[in-house]
Amino acid sequence: MTKIKICGLKSDNDISYANEMKPDYVGFVFLKGRARYVSPKQAACFRKLLDPSIPAVGVFVDEPVENVVSLLRNDTIQIAQLHGHEDEAYLKKLRKYCCQPVIKAFIIKTADDMNKALRYPSDYLLLDNGLGTGESFDWSLIQNINRPFFLAGGLNPENVKDAIELAHPYAVDVSSGVETDGKKDYKKMKAFADTVRMLR
Repeated sequence: MTKIKICGLKSDNDISYANEMKPDYVGFVFLKGRARYVSPKQAACFRKLLDPSIPAVGVFVDEPVENVVSLLRNDTIQIAQLHGHEDEAYLKKLRKYCCQPVIKAFIIKTADDMNKALRYPSDYLLLDNGLGTGESFDWSLIQNINRPFFLAGGLNPENVKDAIELAHPYAVDVSSGVETDGKKDYKKMKAFADTVRMLR
């Protein structure tokens, strides 16, 4: 029962597509300078338009804990996803103020990277090739993992079936793989979602 996360929503159209597709999660990127960046104010507006049954994940890179807490407490997001150098002390501080789930992202290039990820005490891991590179990595490095993880990096409607069958992730996370010219593509989103659900 692999879950679906569509990340990088940044327009009313994206929200409308998500409401129709009903992925298990959507993601808002709060890293300034990125093409898919949305401000907290924009994200709050999108959250109001989004189907309330779909949890929103906030993507952060070395963001002050207070900013993450604020977005969790006002219900703009329901999950925090950490992509920077957030250590266990950062996670402990975040959990002091909020009880919502936390995803910690790791770039996986070697077996040592995988071992480091497995030691981090977040609720979920996100295993990727990099921050929004759109490229996949050696999925054989993540076989037989006994923790729930999101698989990201280079996924698209054409390869997601193979990724699921090889890595058995808790969820698959897609952004650029369902875009055309930098914008979410309805047909690609639907093809991605349909392919994953066909395997359930």
